[in-house]
Amino acid sequence: MASLSDLSVFIAVAEQGSFVGAGRLLGVSASAVGKRISRLEGEMGMRLLQRSTRALALTAEGETVLRRGRSMLAEAEAMRAELERASRLPGGVLRLSLPPIGGVLIEPLAAFQLRYPDIALELDYSERNVDLIEEGFDAVIRVGEEDDSKLRSLSLPGFRRLIVAAPSYLARYGRPDRPEQLAQHRLIHYRSPNSGKLESWPLVGEDLPRALVCNSVHARLDFAVQGQGIACLPDVSIRRELDDGSLRPILNSENGERIALRLLWPSSRGLSARLEAFLGFMRGVFAADGSDRRDEGGVARRNERVALGHLDQQQGSGHERAADF
Repeated sequence: MASLSDLSVFIAVAEQGSFVGAGRLLGVSASAVGKRISRLEGEMGMRLLQRSTRALALTAEGETVLRRGRSMLAEAEAMRAELERASRLPGGVLRLSLPPIGGVLIEPLAAFQLRYPDIALELDYSERNVDLIEEGFDAVIRVGEEDDSKLRSLSLPGFRRLIVAAPSYLARYGRPDRPEQLAQHRLIHYRSPNSGKLESWPLVGEDLPRALVCNSVHARLDFAVQGQGIACLPDVSIRRELDDGSLRPILNSENGERIALRLLWPSSRGLSARLEAFLGFMRGVFAADGSDRRDEGGVARRNERVALGHLDQQQGSGHERAADF
């Protein structure tokens, strides 16, 4: 098999028309060029050049080797450049706007920073509508479906809202078994700072009392853990409390469907190396079910535990919303 080095010498000879010219171009002697050509012809088992005292001419086989050799060298150079780019980890600041829902995003973001230590994350936790370009965000993650044609999107694992209460609350007020019994209980509600509307619970036709209203997932969680009332919270925000028993799910049959999360970024501008790295990483962590719209045809959804796998490996070696929080 001919080496790429010998092919490059042959191409130089063909383009310069002489061993001397090729040697001058490559910085070697004409005799060294001649030896490389002889070796290449020996490996190919055929003559590639017709030699005379006055000139060199390509044989028919030499014409084929010249054409294919140029293609091989171009492909080899492209591969080298790609590997060189991959070996240089991107850096800089990646600005993201995220919904304030916790766990499902923390794990992959931590794993991403381990994979790309030179990329600093600037995270804005908010559900407000942001203008990515005007406000300088690289990407946003938002709740619900998105139909803005100026944005590209990637599906992420969503969440469910669970109706929960602390054991101390249930011991004091009793456990409701039917939605209508909530009328006799203290309920902790959420009011959207954007719309000013109260969040609807996954219950149909119930007029729910209000013991406390706030605009923070974390405040609702803290009040619920303290036994101040029943709350409806994203499951990804209360995993620890569910695991340690400080909150208990109630009315399980009334919990709603999963609510979608989407990663969004502008389609009208070139991607920075750090955003390309982030998008590639998130595609690898979350198998999308559906749709990187306007991208490579979509990717399939995987369990978020893959994010922890990335984390373990590293340690071992503005828009419409379908729901408010």
